[in-house]
Amino acid sequence: MSGAFFALLDDISILMDDVATMTKVATEKTAGLLGDDLAVNAEKSSGFLTSRELPALWKITKGALFNKIIILPIAFLISAFVPIVITGILICGGFYLAYEGAHKIYEYLFHRNKKKAAEIVEQNPSEIASQEDERVKSAIFVDFILSIEIVIIALSTVQDSELKVQIIVVSLIALIATIGVYGIVALIVRMDDVGYRLIKENSKGFKRSLGTGLVKALPIVIKALGIIGTIALVLVAGGIFAHNTHQVHDFFHAWPSTLRDAVVGLVVGFVVFGLVSAFKKVKSTMTSA
Repeated sequence: MSGAFFALLDDISILMDDVATMTKVATEKTAGLLGDDLAVNAEKSSGFLTSRELPALWKITKGALFNKIIILPIAFLISAFVPIVITGILICGGFYLAYEGAHKIYEYLFHRNKKKAAEIVEQNPSEIASQEDERVKSAIFVDFILSIEIVIIALSTVQDSELKVQIIVVSLIALIATIGVYGIVALIVRMDDVGYRLIKENSKGFKRSLGTGLVKALPIVIKALGIIGTIALVLVAGGIFAHNTHQVHDFFHAWPSTLRDAVVGLVVGFVVFGLVSAFKKVKSTMTSA
């Protein structure tokens, strides 16, 4: 009896060692994408009314967790039986991410002033609630696309391991990609509240200076995250096409990976953006006719 118990403990110890080793490898492999995930989701999760920041972020976090619940079992099944479908899903996600990046760049270059003017117009509560719902849905959908990429990359690093090791390792990476990312996002979007509290509680000294610095830094951080998030969308999309399309990989094989991903992501993004814009114009013309 005691021998069986100690054998069980030994098996658990070996399993945990394997899990720790493979989790470290998988984390290193997905570190860049986790950074992109943080930048993209921080940008997507900002811009809400101050009183709605945490409630909206909580909605996004719950949606992100639900995404993982959907993705993980499907990823294990597809990877085991029809792995070619994974590539198709990744490429479809790449088209969407590239489009999102191109759309943001277009809006910044050609509609920045219009956007600023629109922000001055007062909105009624129903419009604000509707916009919040749209932003939350958009953030959850982008998280879904990025989560697929993170899960697939993590899964590829443990394919030679036992199934139970695969399940534990990839599930841990998925949790890190949700709790870790959105925990940091929550800290970022509440920087100004912490800053105002420090200013209010301290009339002078280091804490007041720190509070002032946090308040002034938030708009800069949010703007920087917006830029980083857009770049991340383009790079992740370009990386998906470069790693999953032989023609693209062979054509750009001599290019530095970052430059390759940027060029591919931008080209694909603006092609898709052009097609979507043309489709919308045709649809609008047909509707008004």
